[in-house]
Amino acid sequence: MKDIELEFKISNVADLIVTSHKIVVFTGAGVSTESGIPDFRSPGGIWTKFDPEDFTIQKFISDPESRRKQWKFLVDGGFFADAEPNQAHLAVAELEKLGKLDGVITQNIDNLHQVAGNSPEKVFELHGNMNWVRCLNCNERYPMKHIKERLQKGEEIPECENCNGMLKPDVVLFGEALPQDVMSDATDHARDCDLFIVIGSSLVVYPAAYMPVYATEAGAKLIIINMTATTYDYIATEVIYEKAGGVMQKILDNVKMKIQ
Repeated sequence: MKDIELEFKISNVADLIVTSHKIVVFTGAGVSTESGIPDFRSPGGIWTKFDPEDFTIQKFISDPESRRKQWKFLVDGGFFADAEPNQAHLAVAELEKLGKLDGVITQNIDNLHQVAGNSPEKVFELHGNMNWVRCLNCNERYPMKHIKERLQKGEEIPECENCNGMLKPDVVLFGEALPQDVMSDATDHARDCDLFIVIGSSLVVYPAAYMPVYATEAGAKLIIINMTATTYDYIATEVIYEKAGGVMQKILDNVKMKIQ
């Protein structure tokens, strides 16, 4: 994208943010990858190196060997160990500080929106959060760090300390339904916003990808910032084909200048 065209688009997006009152941001893997977290679905991603069929909820529940393998993959892989928020995360957190942000709907499981400064109650994690582990029997939650310490001491398949039930990373595995309470809250926010900003998502994973449709059908304007085209570019007010971090920082700088 030519510099002059990009600057024009950034200014337009900044204008939309300044004049909006309820903004919802939707983030995908393109935001996480800029923090060094591997993409799962893209060429060269995690699922080109491992078989997704080994990581289904059905196998996790029914097969102890599959549980052992999944725990080793999810906990010892170190995918999130050194990850820190990038410019895109920080810009979204800044939108909240400016009083513009109504919510963040994310497909990511890395907890980086909260680390960047977004209020946890404003972040709707459609695919869960890798920082937590949940008991499938009594619903008790444990920090992943605590469970990892147990695994490092020799446990291979950890059980709940409260009821000895089966523990599972609090993320959505293949074949598992998205959490309905989170989906419901995210949908309500999408339908109640006046500006919906997609950042770093190709919008191909459903039902999450319906969120911009809910927003636009309710009258919100749509902005898409992604490296490649999406199915919904044609209904967007503005589309920017660039990396998320640098563009979001420029947009935020422009917003602050216009507000002042």
